[in-house]
Amino acid sequence: MFDRIGAALFLVLLLPHGCTNQEARQAARLRRSVAGTQSQVLALYEPWFGHPRHMSVGYSSHDPEVIRKQIHQAKALGITGFVVDWYGDREPFIDQSYALMQTIAAKEQFHIAMMYDETDEEEGATDEAFADFKMFHDTYLAPNAPGREAYLTYEGQPVIFIFPKGGHTDWSRIRTEIDRWNPQPLLIQENEPGQYAAAFDGFYAWINPGKNGWAADGSNWGEQYLNDFYSTMQSKYPDKITVGGAWASFDDRKAAWGLNRHISPRCGQTFTDTFNLWKKYSVPSDPLPFLLVETWNDYEEGTAIEHGIPSCNGESQQPAMR
Repeated sequence: MFDRIGAALFLVLLLPHGCTNQEARQAARLRRSVAGTQSQVLALYEPWFGHPRHMSVGYSSHDPEVIRKQIHQAKALGITGFVVDWYGDREPFIDQSYALMQTIAAKEQFHIAMMYDETDEEEGATDEAFADFKMFHDTYLAPNAPGREAYLTYEGQPVIFIFPKGGHTDWSRIRTEIDRWNPQPLLIQENEPGQYAAAFDGFYAWINPGKNGWAADGSNWGEQYLNDFYSTMQSKYPDKITVGGAWASFDDRKAAWGLNRHISPRCGQTFTDTFNLWKKYSVPSDPLPFLLVETWNDYEEGTAIEHGIPSCNGESQQPAMR
């Protein structure tokens, strides 16, 4: 995924009958508990393999058998759903991948959610987002949409992740528009609250080495960044949803846009540490509702866990998620 730096979910409660949209969101954001004592583990899924702009990884994101195998493998690891990148009609190949994934996920009793990739164009970003969200709602969230039952919800509300690029979208306007949906969606933005904090229901952590930047040996694995993210969300934004982030490594040297950035897997310890760090800021009876593994299959930026993570003996091992 193109240079993501950033986020986890404390999702909201459906509102009482008779509340206004704004009152509904405010009341919902006060809910921080989650049923059970375990977070749901999600994984970011890249749906663009097989397209000529991306590297060959030995399979196509349009192959139903590949998708079924990936879902089975993810479920065996304890992953309950994929969060899939989606660009609206700007990327027809990816839209086709998403449609296939949602249909298959429903048959496999697996969840799916959309991560909306904002356009980086300065002009027309908000209008583009209006059109994209309408397209997504009508195609994938309508009651009769194929595989609609697989879409990730919390307390009946669909969960939509946002990846900001150009930063030119007026999210307050988008929020006003999608509040007309029934049910209203939950918008989860990358990193800590910023200019449009009121428009978002929560924030997720994303792969980040921290304030000291990228170390040549990859030793800055994100400890300081995650501590800052969780402590800030806990102390300053307790009314927002917090989605945890976990990653095994990062290495963008194979990507056409790479900048020679690196986070070492540390013989698997990076995944273990990022997967569990959020627990310092919570208690067993109040876990994060969601933890996002970053990523399932981004081979171009070296974060894929699909085939395991490097161990000290040079072989791959399956990450522990339970």
